[in-house]
Amino acid sequence: MSEYDDEDMEYSDQDDYEDYYNADRDVMSPPHNPDAEYFPVQCLSVDEVEKFLNELVEQLCTSIHVTPSMSKVLLYENKWAVQEVLWKYNEDPDKLFVASRMKTLQPVSVKTKRDKFVCPVCVGPVAEELGITSLACGHCYCDNCWRCHFENKIKQGVSTELSCMALNCELLVPEEIVLSTVNKPILRKKYQQFAFREYIKSHPLLRFCPGANCTAVIKSKESLAKKAICTQCETSFCFKCGNDYHAPTDCATIKKWITKCADDSETSNYIAANTKDCPKCNIFIEKNGGCNHMQCLSCKFDFCWMCMGDWKAHGTEYYDCSKYRENPQNGSESARAREALKKYLHYYERWENHSKSLQLEKQTLDKIKERINSKVMTSKGTWIDWQYLLDSATLLAKCRYTLQYTYPYAYYMDNGPKKELFEYQQAKLEAEIENLSWKIERAETTDRGDLENQMDIAEKRRATMLQDFFHI
Repeated sequence: MSEYDDEDMEYSDQDDYEDYYNADRDVMSPPHNPDAEYFPVQCLSVDEVEKFLNELVEQLCTSIHVTPSMSKVLLYENKWAVQEVLWKYNEDPDKLFVASRMKTLQPVSVKTKRDKFVCPVCVGPVAEELGITSLACGHCYCDNCWRCHFENKIKQGVSTELSCMALNCELLVPEEIVLSTVNKPILRKKYQQFAFREYIKSHPLLRFCPGANCTAVIKSKESLAKKAICTQCETSFCFKCGNDYHAPTDCATIKKWITKCADDSETSNYIAANTKDCPKCNIFIEKNGGCNHMQCLSCKFDFCWMCMGDWKAHGTEYYDCSKYRENPQNGSESARAREALKKYLHYYERWENHSKSLQLEKQTLDKIKERINSKVMTSKGTWIDWQYLLDSATLLAKCRYTLQYTYPYAYYMDNGPKKELFEYQQAKLEAEIENLSWKIERAETTDRGDLENQMDIAEKRRATMLQDFFHI
């Protein structure tokens, strides 16, 4: 057992939540899979997605006897929920069509002579044989004007939202009318491509892979804020919002946090620096690794990069520098504003620090690969023998990534027992991550059993936190 394990055992018994944390609890969230973040998805090609959508269109066409073009509008407007559309149709078909912008309550009455029609747009007489089209709303225009309207909208990227050109009329134009009117192959192809993308975006169980130059579409059985991984390019993201995966923080909260960070970027620029002074000898120190357990090369003082306190205090007390301590302000508005800024900077600094540590630990991973390659080339074992080093670096990145996203979660939490428990688990996870990072960076002298034991502890902390606070 390492010195850090001894320290952890020494102080952990004194913690109020230790009985809760060490109780015989099942941290395996889904009973069928040990990974709390397990989320089965399918990686589909464009052809497979088209087949999937066409099957839904055909199912609706068969059930209520509408054209494929009308079926697409109904499904698009109702999030592709076939059963819901059928239920609404059986209840009141007119209400469904009106709500889906396929029909108006009071269609416009257009008076025309049998042999002549005056188009309201070009104000010219148009013979019926030259082409006149009227939508369900009753608005009637010559095909040439419709064509110009459609082409301009398609050039602007409009497809499924292409509506009647009459003022204040929101009736959607069915696909068959658009394709029968537009005769330029390039624009017809663009319209179909735009519509296909909009269909995917509107379907709650489909999501474009955000990976660079990846054309895959990810399909799941449920629309949840869980980690989806594209098997084509290995990009991971939150399935529900499509952004970077952010457990344990929910989609709405992470959106607020990212917006706040962007708005306050000028204020917080100074804390993004990678340098600080040693708290003992004041020598200039640059952080060149992911571990927050620092040792001054000059005076050999061990301290925490986050709170600049003696690292030994992180063993006699639980890892406490992740917790923000409120300073109640009953004074002026400016005093409250300063306290609010102080609180934000506390969480932002830790958020940014773990992001930078992740980048620095990528360099550590590269060094580990070079070290393993050197050992293999000099017959000091095989890649399999040294695989545990790569596994430890991968787990470290996974744990630190989760830890980074605990700070937006904590920032928006209300004070109370729940936040106290969260901060306790956050501190425990942070302590184990720093211990793991320290040992990985010194892997040459770290015992393999000690390292693997630290990996197991860190992952247990991470899994427990996600189980308790990542509510789907």
